[in-house]
Amino acid sequence: MLQRVSALPEFNDGALVKAQAYLDGQWCDGAHGRFEVRNPADGGRLIEVANCGATDAQRAIDAAARALPAWRARTAKERAVLLRKWFDLMMAAQEDLAKLMTAEQGKPLAESRGEIAYGASFIDWFAEEGRRIYGDTIPTHAADKRLLVFKEPVGVCAAITPWNFPNAMITRKAAPALAAGCTIVVKPAEQTPLSALAIAELADRAGVPKGVFNVLTGSASVRSAARLTAQLPLVRKLSFTGSTQVGRILMRQSADDAQEALARTGRQRPVHRVRRCRPRRRGRRRARQQVPQCRPDLCVHQPLLRACRHLRRLRAQARRQGRAAEGRLGIRGRRAAGSADRCGRDGQGAGARGGRSEQGRHGADRRQAARTALGGGMFFEPTVIANVTRDMLVAREETFGPLAPLFRFTDDAEVVAAANSVEYGLAAYFYAGNVGRIFRVAEQLEFGMVGVNTGLISTEIAPFGGVKQSGYGREGGKYGIDEYLTVKYVCIGGV
Repeated sequence: MLQRVSALPEFNDGALVKAQAYLDGQWCDGAHGRFEVRNPADGGRLIEVANCGATDAQRAIDAAARALPAWRARTAKERAVLLRKWFDLMMAAQEDLAKLMTAEQGKPLAESRGEIAYGASFIDWFAEEGRRIYGDTIPTHAADKRLLVFKEPVGVCAAITPWNFPNAMITRKAAPALAAGCTIVVKPAEQTPLSALAIAELADRAGVPKGVFNVLTGSASVRSAARLTAQLPLVRKLSFTGSTQVGRILMRQSADDAQEALARTGRQRPVHRVRRCRPRRRGRRRARQQVPQCRPDLCVHQPLLRACRHLRRLRAQARRQGRAAEGRLGIRGRRAAGSADRCGRDGQGAGARGGRSEQGRHGADRRQAARTALGGGMFFEPTVIANVTRDMLVAREETFGPLAPLFRFTDDAEVVAAANSVEYGLAAYFYAGNVGRIFRVAEQLEFGMVGVNTGLISTEIAPFGGVKQSGYGREGGKYGIDEYLTVKYVCIGGV
């Protein structure tokens, strides 16, 4: 049986397309041959990339350990100059990087361009933030002693990143690590290694010394890669974004090896709360809603939903979105598409109404649409379901796709309790006009981030992170660089 082959787009700078791992400043083949990177739209093979294993991982981490003393000895200004060059090169190559991301990840080209700018912004921000790492002088407890606090790089770091943001998830971890004086080994997702390798090529051109930034590609499962990286004793900090299950394994391993862990785990359930306003929903359409902080739970005030105005607006928007995407939205992976389809059918079977909101389908045809939504297993049409209850599958399982369930609520206490009842807590969003309600609800929500009257809250200058089962630690802002620093207390006597 012949394999389908998909062509990569044409690039202004073809040298950005790499098929080898980047270890110790060199492009290398993997110990286990190569693995295929596939087009998320049709499943066709795009390219074969180096498949690294345990020996390659050890080589990368050894290289990072060798490079650490010289890199941490550089002044913050010297590191900032190199990071700024890296940022400039990334922005100059924005179009090529966006094309490459769309080819391997599948998001629309406009979103890919936006992610390149967003990802580069972390390099720009932390290039300067590294120059603002301040220690302290503590008022002494004895006349002949002086008490000082130094902040120093934690050491060799490892980062394991997911496929949904193949550029920004890397820069959000690597930029503060390098600015703090650490070295790093990045293990990108198997589905999207090309963006990571292009970033490495630009880091090399910027003059980042060999061994400081390494990219380890491979087809091993996330769990296997996480276990391998966590067990290598030279790694002093592990940053992971992915599923809760793997995050728990990593935390246990990190505890056994006395490593620091920065975990951003999955199944986050931000809740939208809507009451007598006209919310904007740009953030909800990003990356086919395969964005953890854009989980599509919509809580609508009872009078609004009863009047159907909100529901009609949502369905009209979904129809427009469907027409713009020829009625379909790509989902990265058949399992995610299957999950969205299963949750939609479960809700309809349990009494929810609405189904798919594509044009020309009503009644039985709409219900049938939920069963035939998958186009080759990679696509799912925008869907709005009303009358959803908390015991339905869609309320308990993260669909990671363009499926929007609508929940009714009668007062603030009810919707806040429902939001806080889940075990995850990355981001929550709500819309309100009353200042008192804004502060009251924002303070009561048990989430790491809260958006009020906006769905777009991510920025390099603010902390990103969750609570409860959505992990711990923060990325971005002045808090992000602290994750890669250790505090040293110095007491000088006899002075």
